[in-house]
Amino acid sequence: MALRSIRAIDYMTKNPVTVKPSTSLFEAIDIMLAAKVSGATVLNDNKEVVGVISEIDCLQAILKGTYHGEIGGTVKEFMTEEVDSVGTNMDILAVAEMLIKQKRRRMPVVENGKFIGQYSIRSILNAVKEFNLK
Repeated sequence: MALRSIRAIDYMTKNPVTVKPSTSLFEAIDIMLAAKVSGATVLNDNKEVVGVISEIDCLQAILKGTYHGEIGGTVKEFMTEEVDSVGTNMDILAVAEMLIKQKRRRMPVVENGKFIGQYSIRSILNAVKEFNLK
């Protein structure tokens, strides 16, 4: 079995950290710190991907707020709205190539317009590790 034949969906993170656009900036920071992740997918009430929020986005928001005398707000104000997502029919190397090319740590997986999980650098590395043990 070649690494290229490994289905990425088998290594998808099924319940990654997510937040809503209405989540407060500081609550999002607390959620990410508690989960020990560097970012979260932002979902609307219909489980559709509307953005991502990263540690960098949060730090930029805090610095901007410091300069303007008002720190805080909601995830919607600071999230990155342009988010690429992928479907479920990719092999592990194609996902790895996308993450590297786009300099992303994670990529949402969408099926029928709904968020079902995410691929991450860590999930790819776990797949490689598991494959290596076989």
